[in-house]
Amino acid sequence: MAEALIFVLLEQLASITRQQVQLQVKLVVDVKKEVENLRHNFRAIEAVLKDAEERQVKEASIKLWLDDLKDVSNEMEDVLDDWNTEILRLQIEKQEKEAGNALETTKKKVCLCIPTAFFCFGQVSRVIFRRDIAQKIKDLSERLATIANMRQNFNFQYTKSGTGHIERQKTTSFVDQTFGRVDEKKFLVGMLLSESNPEGQSPIVIPIVGMGGIGKTTLSQLAYNDEKVKANFTKRIWVCVSDPFDELNIAKAIIRALDGNVNCISNDLEAFFQCVHKSIEGKKFLLVLDDVWNQDYRKWENLKLPLHNGALGSKIIVTTRKEEVARMMGAPDNTINLKVLSEENCWSLFTRIAFTNRNQDECQILEPIGKEIVKKCKGLPLIAKTLGGLMRCKKTKKEWQDVLGSEIWELDIMEQQVFQPLLLSYYDLTSMIKRCLLYCVTFPKNHIIDKEVLIELWMSQGFLGSFANKEKTMINIGESYFDNLVMRSFFQNLKKDEFGDIEHCQMHDIVHDFLQYLTKNECLIVEKKGVEERIEFPADNKLRHLTIMFAPIGRFPLSFDHCQRLRTITTFNCKITSFTRELILQLKCVRTLNLSDNYIEEVPDEVGGLVHLRYLDLSRNRRLKKLPDSLCNLVNLQTLRVDWCISLEKFPEAMGKLTSLQHLHANLGFCDIDKLLKLPKSIAMLKSLRTLDVEPVLLIEGEGEDGDEEGLRSCDLRDMDELQGKLWIVLKGKLKDSAACDVEKAKLVNKKHLLHLKLGFACESEGNQSTIEEAVLNVLQPNSNLESLWIRGYDGSTLYPNWTSSLINLKSLTFSWCLVCNYVPLSVLGNLGSLERLRFDDMPQVKKVGFEYSLDHQVILFPNLKQLEFAEMPEWEEWDYHENDATSSSPTFFMPRLSTLSIEWCYKLKTLPDFLPRKTPLLQKLIINDCPIVSKSCKDMQGPECSKISHIPNIHIEWKTIQKDGVWIKQ
Repeated sequence: MAEALIFVLLEQLASITRQQVQLQVKLVVDVKKEVENLRHNFRAIEAVLKDAEERQVKEASIKLWLDDLKDVSNEMEDVLDDWNTEILRLQIEKQEKEAGNALETTKKKVCLCIPTAFFCFGQVSRVIFRRDIAQKIKDLSERLATIANMRQNFNFQYTKSGTGHIERQKTTSFVDQTFGRVDEKKFLVGMLLSESNPEGQSPIVIPIVGMGGIGKTTLSQLAYNDEKVKANFTKRIWVCVSDPFDELNIAKAIIRALDGNVNCISNDLEAFFQCVHKSIEGKKFLLVLDDVWNQDYRKWENLKLPLHNGALGSKIIVTTRKEEVARMMGAPDNTINLKVLSEENCWSLFTRIAFTNRNQDECQILEPIGKEIVKKCKGLPLIAKTLGGLMRCKKTKKEWQDVLGSEIWELDIMEQQVFQPLLLSYYDLTSMIKRCLLYCVTFPKNHIIDKEVLIELWMSQGFLGSFANKEKTMINIGESYFDNLVMRSFFQNLKKDEFGDIEHCQMHDIVHDFLQYLTKNECLIVEKKGVEERIEFPADNKLRHLTIMFAPIGRFPLSFDHCQRLRTITTFNCKITSFTRELILQLKCVRTLNLSDNYIEEVPDEVGGLVHLRYLDLSRNRRLKKLPDSLCNLVNLQTLRVDWCISLEKFPEAMGKLTSLQHLHANLGFCDIDKLLKLPKSIAMLKSLRTLDVEPVLLIEGEGEDGDEEGLRSCDLRDMDELQGKLWIVLKGKLKDSAACDVEKAKLVNKKHLLHLKLGFACESEGNQSTIEEAVLNVLQPNSNLESLWIRGYDGSTLYPNWTSSLINLKSLTFSWCLVCNYVPLSVLGNLGSLERLRFDDMPQVKKVGFEYSLDHQVILFPNLKQLEFAEMPEWEEWDYHENDATSSSPTFFMPRLSTLSIEWCYKLKTLPDFLPRKTPLLQKLIINDCPIVSKSCKDMQGPECSKISHIPNIHIEWKTIQKDGVWIKQ
């Protein structure tokens, strides 16, 4: 970790020096010599760090030396950050002067003078500030020189730095989760489905006992998600318990799973138990309590009593490492003692990962060494996967022999034997990826980690910045680091989006324990149990990352008297209402502040003094009404999250000053266009903005309904060519005949990193609305890299824009609420070779859907389409299907990979298309909901349509509508 930090510091020194030259300004006086000394000493230390970090585990003196080095390096990083912040301010001032009077109004609205020396831009204060930086650099340089000289005492081995950026590797789900546990899963599912009820017990408790990493949670998940189990229980509830066993939080989790939320904000345990008792009444439920350590019988009985109100046949699965827990729960006959995997199964699991992409000759050479390595797995699947991931990266026989002969296997100071292989895999990471992995300890155990959030957090701590450039952004680098950690099994339970990209993951609790072991002096998770409870922090001021859990309703519950050098403060399951000016003044070094899911009503002005802040998350603070203008002083801020702050009224006008802002997330969950937040026009100045996750971004075209022309316009998106990921824009206002010329200035075609686009129309036109909207849509051409497109509210008579055929990478296409269209010609889209999902919904005028084509040569239409969906098309009556091949020897292949056809709420549709049995051999699922005419023809496989669908294995037909007075209504 120190190795990566030193590398970053060297990069920062070089970068800041270059910026000073470019700006032709001398920020720090008489420190050139000290800066050169810093570079020399950092490079000398960097050469021995790999050896030092590996030896610190067994040599206490080296660990102390490394701790001193990290302290100095962290302080130096803060000083360099001060230095860089001053440069950023000078750049902003220079831009404002060049812009003339254009920003004068904004400068008056937002005062950059907060009553601290940091933000006063008077010349005298600046000179004092720069001298202060110079003195700090001189002092730290002297301390570093002492540390550098001490390295001679340890006879370190010199190595090259391992901080180089590795290429992103494609990850796969290369391990079958049922591997080696088929019999155990079958047995557990059988117990869950059993109706036997000895001595009238309800619910029946089934403990699963085994050592850490043996697969208790995986086995529970396999049974929990089994289709027969799902069908057997009215409600399924999964609660991650861990230590300590908190009845209140478990009760809250159960209520959330049953009712969706917890309305009561008190901490009265009895009230929550009554709520559980009522919510569970009469329901046959399956409850999983994962990772239980509690042996206190009274706590278990308190929790179990309200669960007796469930229906007969309810079950509780408990996973635990302790046999005493199973005995305490009084379920000896139901206990499953999970055994280790056989050596044969461990070997198979290991080879599935380690031998990926190797030829047979390589595997034969490495097999004898691999079998010796597998013996060290001790039958634990977690370790088999971890070692498999490690050896997958080792290419030569010598590298494999080095792992087998590593001294780490002989260490007896590790807290758990399972840590040894994890340490091997950890040491094999580059220093930058090590920092990223260690930071994951700031999440609670079993937390579902959002990949996008995690990468932005890494970025805020400076873990991704050293290699970033136009070709490889920090997000690209973060994704490659994430994939590397997935490949090595540090992350598990991967959840993917519709395009197969990982969205969420979790860490095994053993991995979390391991990371806590490595970061016990720097990272701390505290659980605040009561208002009066006082948390004592170490007095050595070494704490860098703090996680607070379960803080009760009220002000921020802690003081930071002994930890002013905190880089991270994050809260989980807290109810904080406010934090004070005095508290903020203690947080001069904080880079990441996550206060999401609290009850904060106001952010104090003093937040603008957190000059190091890169990441601010205020999401789901539903009482938050506004952000202070001083927020715009945070020139280093990279990420701002205010998702689901439903009371938020506006953004600060001067957000254009946030020149470092790359990611803005402000999805408030509104559908009502009139209630949407308008982004300030100054947002257009943020040319480096990469994420504009505001759903939707409201673009004011022409004149608003009240003549209001404030807000973002299409032309304001013109220079945001770095936008990536997804963008949702809605056009509002009165469109003139010349609207297309104005809208074209958005230049969507230049935004090559944009993958997902939603276009909405909520406007009126002064002339022929259909013609004007067609012209507008035709100039909103996106880049050909686009993967998904959604068009809503479009009233052009021609459904498809003229650039549709250019979307060669498009995977998903949706048309919604297109009120004018009365005919859907599907074959126009047939040449979109990457298209996998096509949907039409809320199209009340459509009467026909066309599949017509006339060809004289062999062709494949919709070659990769897998899902075809129609919904809420009440006037749709028929398919316009015409097949006209010129010769029988040149057949046309139509949707050859279609697997799902869904038709819902199409009340007048009479038939299914004739091509189904002949052209769609892979069709697996047919869904027909509330289409009464065609449903009757298909029901029970006896109607006239049955020959078209007899080859489809999974058919779902349902309707709950009846015709009354010529109108179809739901029963």
